[in-house]
Amino acid sequence: MSNHLAIATVTASLRLLLQEAADVSGVSATVTTARPDGAGAANSNARVNVYLYQVTPNGAWRNADLPTRNENGGLIQKPRAALDLHYLLSFYGDEGKLQPQRLLGSAARVLHSHPVLSRDRIRETLQNPIYSTDLAQSNLAEDIELVKFTQTSLSLEELSKLWAVFFQTQYTLSMTYQGTVVLIEADDTPSPTLPVLERNVYTVQFRAPVVQEIKLDAAAAGPITAGSNIVIVGRALSGDVTQVSFGGSKLPPVVPASVAGSEIKLTLPADLRSGVQGLQVEQQFLMGTPPMPHRGFESNVAAFVLAPDITLPNPAFAQVSVDVTTLLITGNITVTFAPKIARSQRVRLLLNEFQPPATRAPHGYTVDAPKENGIATNQQETDTIEFEVKDVAGGEYLVRVQVDGAESPLERETNNANPAFNQFIGPKVTIS
Repeated sequence: MSNHLAIATVTASLRLLLQEAADVSGVSATVTTARPDGAGAANSNARVNVYLYQVTPNGAWRNADLPTRNENGGLIQKPRAALDLHYLLSFYGDEGKLQPQRLLGSAARVLHSHPVLSRDRIRETLQNPIYSTDLAQSNLAEDIELVKFTQTSLSLEELSKLWAVFFQTQYTLSMTYQGTVVLIEADDTPSPTLPVLERNVYTVQFRAPVVQEIKLDAAAAGPITAGSNIVIVGRALSGDVTQVSFGGSKLPPVVPASVAGSEIKLTLPADLRSGVQGLQVEQQFLMGTPPMPHRGFESNVAAFVLAPDITLPNPAFAQVSVDVTTLLITGNITVTFAPKIARSQRVRLLLNEFQPPATRAPHGYTVDAPKENGIATNQQETDTIEFEVKDVAGGEYLVRVQVDGAESPLERETNNANPAFNQFIGPKVTIS
C-alpha cells in the first residue's frame, strides 16, 4: 500500500506523461499543475494544465479493510483509504493555429494508449530532478493496485458550474479524467497475531426450524399443566445440538429427551408461570477441533397456554356469616396452586353450581383474588390463596381458577358405566 505521497505522485506522473504527449504534438508547450485562472486566455504561450479538482472514495475498496480494530481498540490491520482522483486537463495556446486542439488530441491519444500508470513510469517520475527531492519517500510503485486513467464526461451544466462557480474564470478547452484507485495506508503497525493452527471449513444448508404445533404428550388431548410432557411438532427441528428455550423461564435452555426432524419431546421446566408462554427451538452447530457448539438457526416463537393445577384442602370452605333474610353465605375458600402464583399475576376464582335442579338456572360466581394475591410484602410468590366469597347460595360448586387468562382443568368421569360418564365431577367445594 502507498503512503501519504501517493496522490502527489500520481499527479506528477500524469504531468510528465502529458509533457511527452505535448512534445510529439508539434506544438512547443509546457505542462503545469496550477489552479486554472484567467491568465491563459490572454497568454499566447501554449501549455497544458493538470488540476486535481476532486477526490472521492472508491466504492469497491472503501470498506475492504473493516474492521481495523478489535473490541478493545487495538489495531488488527492497517487502516486504508481508497480514493479516486478527478483531474481537469485544460489546453491553452494560439486559437488561430488550433494549438489547444492539437494538444488535446495528442493528450487524448497518449492517455487512451497508456491508460495504466505503470510502476516503471512511477519510478522514472521519482528519479526526475523536478520531484526527486519532494517525492523521494513515495512508495506508489510498490502498491498492489495500479492507477488507471479513464476519461469522464461532464454535462454542460456540470462543466459551466465547474468553471463559473468553482474557478470563477473564463472557460478554456478542457477534458476530465478519473484516476482509480489510490490506496493510502497509515503508518501504524498492528500487533502481531499467532498463525491459525488448523482450518475448518463448513457448508451448512439454510434450513431454519419451524414450530407448527405444541401439544400434550398423551393419548388423549388435554390442557398443558406444570411439569407436563409436551410434543413440539414442526419442520427441520433436528440439528447438531437442539435445545428449547422458554421466554418465561430463568433456567438455561432445555435439552429435549427426544429429537426428530418433525417432532421434539420434552418435560416443561418447573419454574414456568401459569398463563401464555412462548418457546423457541434453538439449533447449534458443532464446529472446530475439538467440535464445540456454535450459534446456529432459531425457529419462530410459538405460544402455548400453561394451565394452573389446583387442589382444595378438606374442608376448603370456611363459613364466616349467613344472611338470615336471604340465606346467602359469606366465607373463605382456600386454593392451592401449582405452579406458584406471583404478585403481579391476575387471579380469579370461578364457581359453577354442580348438578343444579332443573326448576331454575344454575348459580355461578366470579371472585377476584385479594390485592397482590394476598402475598406478604417480603415474598414474591405463593402456592396458596384464600378467596373471600360474599353472599353465595349454599350448595356444591365446581371450582376453577383463571391465572392470566389460563383456566385450571376440571375432572371428568371416566367410568363409562356411570350415568355421569364424561361429565365434569370436580374439583368441588361445598358451601354451607
